[in-house]
Amino acid sequence: MPHSLWRPGNRRHCAVSLVPYGAGGLAVRDGRDGMYGWIWRHLPGNAWVRALISLLLVLAVVYVLFQYVFPWAEPLLPFNDVTVDGQ
Repeated sequence: MPHSLWRPGNRRHCAVSLVPYGAGGLAVRDGRDGMYGWIWRHLPGNAWVRALISLLLVLAVVYVLFQYVFPWAEPLLPFNDVTVDGQ
């Protein structure tokens, strides 16, 4: 078997990596790395560019939440309906 089949994360020839754990005991990508792994793999550039784009995406999500989602949801939440009787 060629050495390239035994590299962690090589999924050309098998559905799951033949090496179950990579450096540091962390699981190697086997197709179940979730949403954040999918986003990271699809961002362009090297690691620094991806990190910068990821930071900008997080800031954009926080901005949208604070400007649009939270003000829309605030009247629907019962946090300001405080009733104290007998005082």
